[in-house]
Amino acid sequence: MKKNIPESVVVAGHPDHPLLQAIAADIANRAGGRDALATKFAVMLRQCVDDVIMTPKTGRRSYDELEKTEKTYIGTRVEIELRAMLNLPKGKLDTVILGHDVDIKNTMGSNWMIPTEAVDHPCILVAADEVRATCYLGLIVARPDYLTLGQNKDSKKSISALGFANILWLLLDHPYPPNFWRTIAPDVIERIFAGKSGNQRMANLFREVQREPITRDVVEAVAQQQDFMRRIRSDNGRGTRDHLSREGILLLSGHYDAPLIAALGLPDCSGSEFVSYRPVSQPEVDLAAENGITLDWSPAN
Repeated sequence: MKKNIPESVVVAGHPDHPLLQAIAADIANRAGGRDALATKFAVMLRQCVDDVIMTPKTGRRSYDELEKTEKTYIGTRVEIELRAMLNLPKGKLDTVILGHDVDIKNTMGSNWMIPTEAVDHPCILVAADEVRATCYLGLIVARPDYLTLGQNKDSKKSISALGFANILWLLLDHPYPPNFWRTIAPDVIERIFAGKSGNQRMANLFREVQREPITRDVVEAVAQQQDFMRRIRSDNGRGTRDHLSREGILLLSGHYDAPLIAALGLPDCSGSEFVSYRPVSQPEVDLAAENGITLDWSPAN
């Protein structure tokens, strides 16, 4: 997305202000409030992108590796998921809000392509910036004056530089869950995937990336095998947790080990996330033992 977005002029007195404010209020209300909208929207958008990248099945780890048709499909997926998240009906365009036909446009770039049928209609504008890990949710009435003079071969036009000021933003430069693999140094990724077996790769993952919640999708991508969840648990001394405990490293589940995660001061994990940690003191080792986890540990570990 553009780094320098002009301040919105959609304020009291702007011709589109009453309509866009009403639509914005309805969207926030459907999501359970502004804060809930921000949280749900960012997570939904991340999932839409990751589900198309399909790291566990394809081995791809970034949006840049997608085929052109797959990048286009993300927009369709966002439209479907956003309607579902807000419980919106299908309409002549993409949906109907307060009796108005509304188009939903998504971009992973710096602008949106507005079709002729959406001109003079309200549009929901969605964007994700994979590099800066930010996301955007805005509203605009796609008036001809806000669009570029030029168009593509499908007669679609972009929002002009001046048109950007006529967007009412619900979320602007909002934090967006980053692509996990963008947060990891290339040499670390190489070490993680150097393991020949699923267990070895998962042990490498939790050995290399500690004190950071790891999602189930990342674990599946690294394991590259069916029944990967069995491998992550203790498995008669053969599971990933077993291997790491012999090195003095805890592998904790957000579902089963939430009290211990909190007691150790580790980041909150959802029920489907995991976090690893090498205790730094005997009291921490004792705390793990009190929670049923025995480690082979010494201060020299």
